[in-house]
Formats: sequence, structure tokens, C-alpha cells
Amino acid sequence: MLNRDRSSRRDFMKTSAGAAAASAFLHEYLGDLSYGAAAPSDAKNDRPRLGSIGVGGRGSGIMRGARRYADLVAVADVDLDHAERAREKTGGKAKVYQDYRKLLERGDIDVLTIGTPDHWHTRICAEALKAGIDVYCEKPLTLTIDEGKYLCKVVKDTGRILQVGTQQRTEMGRRFLTAVALVRAGRIGKLQRVITAIGRGPSGGPFKETAAPSNLDWDFWLGQTRKVAYIKERCHNTFRWWYEYSGGKLTDWGAHHVDIAQMGMELEHTGPLWLAGEAEHPNVANGYNTATKFKITAMFPGDIELTIYDRAPKFGNGILFEGTDGHVYVDRGKINGPAVDALADNPLPDDAITKIYKGDKPDRHMGNFFRSVASRREPVSDVWSHHRVLTTCHLANICIRVGRKITWDAKAEQIVGDSQANLMLSRPQRRTFESVA
Repeated sequence: MLNRDRSSRRDFMKTSAGAAAASAFLHEYLGDLSYGAAAPSDAKNDRPRLGSIGVGGRGSGIMRGARRYADLVAVADVDLDHAERAREKTGGKAKVYQDYRKLLERGDIDVLTIGTPDHWHTRICAEALKAGIDVYCEKPLTLTIDEGKYLCKVVKDTGRILQVGTQQRTEMGRRFLTAVALVRAGRIGKLQRVITAIGRGPSGGPFKETAAPSNLDWDFWLGQTRKVAYIKERCHNTFRWWYEYSGGKLTDWGAHHVDIAQMGMELEHTGPLWLAGEAEHPNVANGYNTATKFKITAMFPGDIELTIYDRAPKFGNGILFEGTDGHVYVDRGKINGPAVDALADNPLPDDAITKIYKGDKPDRHMGNFFRSVASRREPVSDVWSHHRVLTTCHLANICIRVGRKITWDAKAEQIVGDSQANLMLSRPQRRTFESVA
């Protein structure tokens, strides 16, 4: 049983006076919210206490971002080299753990960042939320659709804040939110089709089995997945290309672009009617096994068609909204189309972006998380919409793996008339490492 006693800092954050003070603290930094070293504070004792689990690669980046608003007191990583490097970045002050459960058992952590591989997200999120901790977790939030259902329930039951790391809704999101606002405002007529291109997945292998390095607890890294021999390419930055631990490009970049697509459709809280597609998967023992090339079509209510390509015929990594009266194209570097050109003479209403942004003003993703922690308002990248968007991505993987069209009942959250495909809403889990209760 985790220690649920809250520190004075936790009590501070729960009070209305504390929330107001925390909001004032955050407001001071809204002009410069880029990731970096922790910002100074005149009220240091009022800053939340931060724990970070999974601090290699992207996990290290979100830890740095969170340190602008909180005091890092503990880090955990199954790779002790990652954990030690993270501690060095704090001047050696943070406590290091190889087993994340010991970090949660401290009982004094207010906020947590999770930057582990995908197959660990759900279990750690759920345990932290149940321990009364607010969580920022990198995308994709889940390994399966059933994990998403479970996390929605945990957030509802605990009342904690869970922000998902889909930054295209915030600091990368000025262009994306403008595209969504234009589509929702009818500036391209009735939306008919959305095309997303999310990049081609890599192939590689067979890779060599070796002994795991002494700094890595390989068995614990595997977690809920089956026990296999250590292969360097299975973990750290390349875990995404193994279906055991992730969903390849369809959940890695799909979590970004399918998210914006469903926001533009105003269907980010439901799902497709059916999906069909084709893909190429590497067939190499001890090698990458997620899709490399793919084209998947998902039909949504309102006769809106979403196509997910690895590489679209006419553009690179981005999103194209097509309507009866024009189009809007957007990616991380540009936004264009007749509706964009017309903004000079026909600007969007002042509140067009803030409506999408749940009444708040766009800022850095981590800043939005900490404002939500202070105000107890839902963050911009909430568990409910992310679960629905990621369900589309998971279903895309399922349909190309079974090799046939699948029909989805979004209300029941079940695949219709296909028992084999329905089994893929979850995965077999190794005993003692289960993610879903």
C-alpha cells in the first residue's frame, strides 16, 4: 500500500489560497516557457515537489520542462546511468531509484513526469494517480485500447490531473489550432476528407542477442511483455519499432496528427465507424516488426473520411483538411491554403483559438499542466480525448494486422462481429506486471 499522507506542499496546492498563489507564480513565467533550467522563485517552499520516472531521451526533456515550476526531489529509471545523469543535472540533490515504486512510496511527491517506453505508461500512471499525484505522461498514453478505458476510469475515480504530452495542442500548436479553428468555422465549407502523413517506419534486423548491461534491469524493463533475451535495439530510443512495446509510427506520430485531424472534425470524443487498409510489416526474426509502409482509411460520422498514410502523394509529414469550398494544409513548419490567405481580410473571431483551448490561452504544454494542477481545471491534452484519438490509432494497427476491414462501435468501445480482432483490444500480460486491474 502506498503512503497516502500528503506533505504541507500538497495541502498548499489543495487550498484555494494555494491555488491562487500557484497561478500567480505560473503567470510570472508565461512570457518564456521554453524547456530549460528551473526558473527561480521567491516562494520556493510553495513550489510542488516533483518526481520523474523514465529520464532518458524524451523523459529527460520533460523533466527539465517541469523543473521550471517544481522542485525535483526524486528520479527513477531502470537504467541507472539515465537516473544518475538526471541527478547530476540537479546538482546531485535528487534521490535516485531504479524501481519506480520506491519513488511513489515516498508519499511526498506532488507532481510526476513519466517518460518511460509506452508499455509502462498505464501502470505507472494509474499507481501515481491512485496515490494522489498529478501526472504529466508522454504520448502515446497507452499500449492498448483497454488500457485507455482503464485510465479514463482511474482519472474519474481519483479526480487527479493527467496531462498527455501531445504538444501540437500547445507550444507547437499555433498553426495547428488555427487550422482547426478555420475548419470548425466553415472556412473551407463542409469538411469531407482529412489526409494525414506520419512518416515511414524503419526496418532492421536480425539484431544480436547479448547480455544486458549491468546498469539496466532488463527483466523489469520488459514489464508486462513476455520475457526475451536482451537486444540493444529493443529498448531506449528504438523500442517504438517493436509491437510488443509500442505501435510504431501509427501511435508515435499518429498520436499527434490523428489528434489534430479529429479535433478539426470535432470528433475527438468519439471514434470511427470502420477502418480498412494495407501495410507492409518486416518479417525478420529478432528485428523491428511495426508497419513500415501503410495506407489506412477510417470513416467517421458525418461521412468524413480520414486517411492515414506513411507518405502522402502530394505532401510530407502533415495534415490536409479538404472541404467543399477549399482546403487547409498544416505541419510543424507552415500552414497554407485559400482560407489562410483570406485571414488578412477576414480574421477569425478573437475567441476562436481559446474556445478550442478550453477557454485558456495557448502556452507551453508544461505550463498548461501546472496551471491545471493549481486550478484543478482539465488540461488541454486530457485523458478522455487522447484515449479516443489513440483508439483510432490502435484500431488502425489492428486492421492492418488482421488484414481486413473492421467495424467499430464507439459507444460500446468494441469491434463488431470479429472475435479475433476484439481480442486485440488488450494484450497478454506477464503476471505481477499487469497494467490493467
